[in-house]
Amino acid sequence: MNHPAPDWHAAANALRPDGRMLIDGQRRHAASGETFACRSPVDGRSLGDVARGAAVDVDAAVAGARRAFDERRWAGKPPAARKKILQRFAEKILAARDELALLETLDMGKPIQYSLSVDVPSTARCIAWYAEAVDKVYDEVAPTGDNALALITREPMGVIGAIVPWNYPMIMAAWKLGPALAAGNSVVLKPSEKSPLTALRLAELAVDAGLPPGVFNVVPGYGPEAGEALALHMDVDAIGFTGSTRTGRRMLEYAGRSNLKRVYNELGGKSAFVVFDDFGDVERAAETVAGSMFFNQGESCNAPSRVLVHDSIADRFVAHVAAQAPKYPPADPLDHATVMGALVDDVQLATVMGYIEAGRSEGARCAAGGRQVRTETGGYYVEPTVFDGVAPAMKIAREEIFGPVMSVLRFRTEAEAVQLANASAYGLQASVWSDNINRAHRVARALRAGTVHVNQYDEDDITVPFGGFKQSGNGRDKSLHAFDKYTELKTTWIRIDKEARP
Repeated sequence: MNHPAPDWHAAANALRPDGRMLIDGQRRHAASGETFACRSPVDGRSLGDVARGAAVDVDAAVAGARRAFDERRWAGKPPAARKKILQRFAEKILAARDELALLETLDMGKPIQYSLSVDVPSTARCIAWYAEAVDKVYDEVAPTGDNALALITREPMGVIGAIVPWNYPMIMAAWKLGPALAAGNSVVLKPSEKSPLTALRLAELAVDAGLPPGVFNVVPGYGPEAGEALALHMDVDAIGFTGSTRTGRRMLEYAGRSNLKRVYNELGGKSAFVVFDDFGDVERAAETVAGSMFFNQGESCNAPSRVLVHDSIADRFVAHVAAQAPKYPPADPLDHATVMGALVDDVQLATVMGYIEAGRSEGARCAAGGRQVRTETGGYYVEPTVFDGVAPAMKIAREEIFGPVMSVLRFRTEAEAVQLANASAYGLQASVWSDNINRAHRVARALRAGTVHVNQYDEDDITVPFGGFKQSGNGRDKSLHAFDKYTELKTTWIRIDKEARP
């Protein structure tokens, strides 16, 4: 039975989110009593005040997480019991679908239809998938000689600090929480100060599902205050970080300055989308890159922002991409028909507009978009923008923009295409479009990226690892490989006497 769609504007007006942090299973104010204002990029409205976490609050959260771990409130439960609780957590996420989707849209500006159809179900699926994996990951017996039994077991690390960005707040949190909790760890989550609301609600749902107090804690706050304190904490065993490469470097520095905690960085990207002249459906390639680039307002680390097109088809390709841009008009994110929403805040708006101006001033041709729009709403909206005639040295070709700005570069040979694609500090994703199976394999192997798509882009599944090469980070989110980040391998040697003793 289909239920009528909610009146999202009415629901938004009635929303009163709880901005207090969650530590040891309890909501609480910051120790200082300080808060920060949470404002919506949709129209500038106030969403309320959020607790401004600082080092003293991080200390309390880590202490609670450590007590929970040492007392084995969670790690000591049989795998099947942890599985059931995590499954209930996933069910509660789905049951709170409308509330979570509204919080996500109001907090960071994405269209409500995608918060409903992508972010909430992906978050629940991630938690449910790792719940199912809890009792299906086996330990090992090493092939030693007859006089020994060597057991290789995975053990939870202890206390995990998770620091996540503002572009996919729930999904990025789930990518850390799923494997970390499934393995038996305790977690302290620091969401972005730009989008803290769904993280706080997720923690509340986890407690309602039966997660013991102290196992999942959320401390909102600013990076230099709460984030730095978490990364420097001497009793945090690992940091799972998703964000900018600049901040990722700091995470490594903080580990060196503290307890040499493990740091797993999922960082930026400048993904290459390579279209060869032997691909027969240029229009499909153009439609795919537009849909992938302008999804989530271009605020995706894996957005295909560098489009490399063979010179012989480039004019036709650019014309078709430019014709796609009007299909993604920035509009009211609370309207279910909207496909492009608002940038997260005024800082990101200024950043994106600065890159657009840089593209023009350096000589690229703006083939579509390039303007701020909907200024009367009080929100932060930018048209989908396409630049043609981009040179590799231009700023828009080298730096991650994190907005709806696409750069088209032209090439003449396969070798030139590979060289251009790899001429980046990043290596998160890439895509190859060719009807020549040999070329597709050859180029895919040559590209230095964590994921290479062939004749498609951004197809995704929780069973497939996500992460990058080079300055796009280390380690992998998603799939069983994510357990490697949140577990320690222990070898237990047992001597076996060759002869029975009397």
